[in-house]
Parts: sequence; C-alpha cells; structure tokens
Amino acid sequence: MAKSLLIISRQAPWSGPSAREALDIALAGGAFDLPLGMLFMDDGVFQLAAAQQPASLQLKDLAANLQALPMFGVEKLFVCAHSVAERGLDPASLSLPVEVLDDAALAALIGRYDQVVTL
Repeated sequence: MAKSLLIISRQAPWSGPSAREALDIALAGGAFDLPLGMLFMDDGVFQLAAAQQPASLQLKDLAANLQALPMFGVEKLFVCAHSVAERGLDPASLSLPVEVLDDAALAALIGRYDQVVTL
C-alpha cells in the first residue's frame, strides 16, 4: 500500500520556485494515484487568491496548475485559518474549495499522513 503524503505549501506564488515545486509534486503524486493532500499556510495561502496578475512580475500563472489538482485526484485541499485571516483573505473567495482548519485540526491533519513535505 502506498504511503500517504501531505504537501505543505508555505510560500507565496511570486516569492520563488517553491510554490510551483509544491504543485508539481502534488500533480505528479496524483498522476500515480498516491494518497495525498495539500495544505496551504503562511504566505502559501496567497496561491489561492483570485485574480492574480503574475505577468506584471514576469512570472508564470499558477492558476492552471491549481485548477488541475482535482483532475489529478488531489481533492484533499486544506488551508490554515490563522494564515487566511492574518492576510485578510476570505476563505469563500479562494480560487479552489478548501477545508479551513484551526491549529488543533492542523496538528491532527499532519498526524494522519505518513510523510510530510514542506516547501
């Protein structure tokens, strides 16, 4: 049986390659039916903000990769409630449906997975 994997994405989409790498790992794992989930926290929640304009920073848009997650079987998407609130984002306006978790639920989530990768 395949080990489960939780990918924690903590970087904003415009702060370097980490956000894209986290999505690439998730898409690759999903393509091979690896049981995985993805948690967005800290500045990583900005990846889920709607109407981003990365071209102004000469960056590629991550929206297509994010929208592909469910098509690759990555349907367990989570976001840290504290991170969303701290950055002034409304969970209802995020670009993907995510489960909003408080600190206690985050600890329980991390404990449910066999392996955790943080980018």
